[in-house]
Amino acid sequence: MSDVPDSVALDQFVAVRLEETRSETLDHIGNEVTALFSEFRGRILRYLICLGLSVQDSEEVVQEVFLLLYQHLRENRARTNLRGWLFRVAHNLGLKKRMGTLRTNGQDSEYFLLATDAAPSPEEQVLMKQQQKRLSAVLGALPEQDRSCLYLRAEGLRYREIAEVLSISLGSVAQSLARAVKRLNHVYQQ
Repeated sequence: MSDVPDSVALDQFVAVRLEETRSETLDHIGNEVTALFSEFRGRILRYLICLGLSVQDSEEVVQEVFLLLYQHLRENRARTNLRGWLFRVAHNLGLKKRMGTLRTNGQDSEYFLLATDAAPSPEEQVLMKQQQKRLSAVLGALPEQDRSCLYLRAEGLRYREIAEVLSISLGSVAQSLARAVKRLNHVYQQ
């Protein structure tokens, strides 16, 4: 009979210890997700805007990406190349969001026309705006794969990571980037 209380006490001790361990693990995962959010939020947001989403839709997708990351890590799934994982999930969710959202007023090009410098002279401002319009037109005319490769490369992803995010070959990434850069160079040579 003396074994019963000891057994119950042991079971309670084990249950409490398991809960403490689980709580510590969740705290660690929360801290890791928070750190990744701080590091990649802006980059992913820019990428989603470049995909053609509004700022508000992009913010929603970013939140969903990091919720999915938390679940991914909580379920003890692979931690290799989390940067690539984040951009792949953002890309897929962004495309889904874009397909479900009507685009109006040419908002795709709006993002590229926002950055104007107030210091240049009026003539320089006109020239810069013309160049930005040409750049925006060239970017808008690029095939979606070329544009996505370019944006992901601008965010610092390596060719292999871009290939994984877009589910294409390394050769396709290289060709897409070469075409995109060639067309963009043409804008600056005019």
